Amino acid sequence: MPPAPSADLQRLEHLNHEMESQSPQEILGSALTAYFPDIVLASSFGAEDVVLIDMVHRLNPLTPILYLDTDFLFPETYATRDALVEKYRIAPIQVKSLLTPEQQSAQFGDKLWERQPDECCHQRKVAPLSRALKSYKAWITGIRREQSARRATAKIVEWDPQFELVKFNPLARWTTENVWTYIKLHDIPYNPLHDQGYPTLGCTYCTRAVQPGEDPRAGRWSGFAKTECGLHPK
Repeated sequence: MPPAPSADLQRLEHLNHEMESQSPQEILGSALTAYFPDIVLASSFGAEDVVLIDMVHRLNPLTPILYLDTDFLFPETYATRDALVEKYRIAPIQVKSLLTPEQQSAQFGDKLWERQPDECCHQRKVAPLSRALKSYKAWITGIRREQSARRATAKIVEWDPQFELVKFNPLARWTTENVWTYIKLHDIPYNPLHDQGYPTLGCTYCTRAVQPGEDPRAGRWSGFAKTECGLHPK
């Protein structure tokens, strides 16, 4: 079982302070040493996540990797997944909603993402991930502080109260330049939509290209105040 926050928050805060000056590879090495096989990398197959797949594979190729298949992903996202599977011989765990798109429409009405995007994200992302993470004691994400104001305070390691397990953000201190330098250096397959104005990737219905000068997350849920799907609430 995951450590109780009341007994473990101080230890995690001390560990976070230590890891603040470490490289992502050092952070991942410590995380995998402490928690494998009860640790999982959650991937959207975006730029940050393909970097983490490469790093994790070099450290421990048996590390579990999961992805949320909302049934509404871009074809390019599935193609990126397949290219990564071929290069690294990984077997990402597909995590899906208990509702098919048709069942969701029958229960909530058509085009839920246009009317209640938070509910759509809950059904297709938050609830499925919550079920999947119950099998683990820690998870790894591609969150970077530079990505948004809400993510600017992300810690390297912290307790995740939403999913009740330890959360590692090894790339928290990295810049966009760091990410792309690593991708090019190691010839990592990446989503071609990144070259077409999509700095972040989600579902087809809720993601558009970002125009020059816009916030990197302006292309997510355009027209709504919403900028997060709910997996990383703070």
